[in-house]
Amino acid sequence: MNLVEAVLLGLLQGLTEFLPVSSSGHLVLAQYFLGVKMPGVTFEVLVHAGTLFSVIWVFWGDIYRLFAGITRNPQQQKLFFLLLLGSIPAGLVALTLSSFLKGIFEKPLVVGFMLMLTGCIVFVVGKLEKLKGERSLEEINWRDALVTGIFQSLAIIPGISRSGSTILGALMRGLNRETAVRFSFLLSIPAIAGATLLELLDWLNTGVLPEEVRIYIIAAVVAFLSGVFAIRIFIRLLAVGRFYYFSYYCWFAGLITVMYILFIKV
Repeated sequence: MNLVEAVLLGLLQGLTEFLPVSSSGHLVLAQYFLGVKMPGVTFEVLVHAGTLFSVIWVFWGDIYRLFAGITRNPQQQKLFFLLLLGSIPAGLVALTLSSFLKGIFEKPLVVGFMLMLTGCIVFVVGKLEKLKGERSLEEINWRDALVTGIFQSLAIIPGISRSGSTILGALMRGLNRETAVRFSFLLSIPAIAGATLLELLDWLNTGVLPEEVRIYIIAAVVAFLSGVFAIRIFIRLLAVGRFYYFSYYCWFAGLITVMYILFIKV
């Protein structure tokens, strides 16, 4: 892998991890259309770590309050428990359906249809006024966390946006938009950290440090910076009512993929 390829993959990971367009789906399409392949588990560990630090950077205030008050603040204790509860559905799906999910990574046609479904999810989040709830982060209950977590588990399927799905689930439970966004991104921390940990364990089993590790670190930095940018753009567009723009992109990318595979590829 050269420097340009590393930067492009880091940029792809950072942007699509947080924008509602599905990072896993874009990886499948990049492999299919461009012949781009992730260069190995070391690279995956580093770029996932980069995106993890993106969330921590943007939501540091929330994270600091959570851990500072976990032993003495009942509200923060409750939030910590709800984040754990919300993480269970995705963890169960990942553990029980891992073989099936790996097979989807070889089926770009499925990703195309899932991207069109993501477009519908994002459009609903961005346009339906009735999904504007009133409840704040302090008013979240265990049902809200569980439903949002179930929506997050759907995003394990390549092509389904994690951020779009979780925010839709939170809004459907009556949370206000700011709370839905904050809880969605806080919930992403255990998910990304879990994926990074699994990849790290795989790397430790091999014990091989590739020669390109310096280039991989650059890719991780790019993933971090582009992740911070993507999160801020995401929040901004949702706040000003332009979030649904991403739905057009998902529909276009999904439709082009499906049409090419069904009618053009020979």
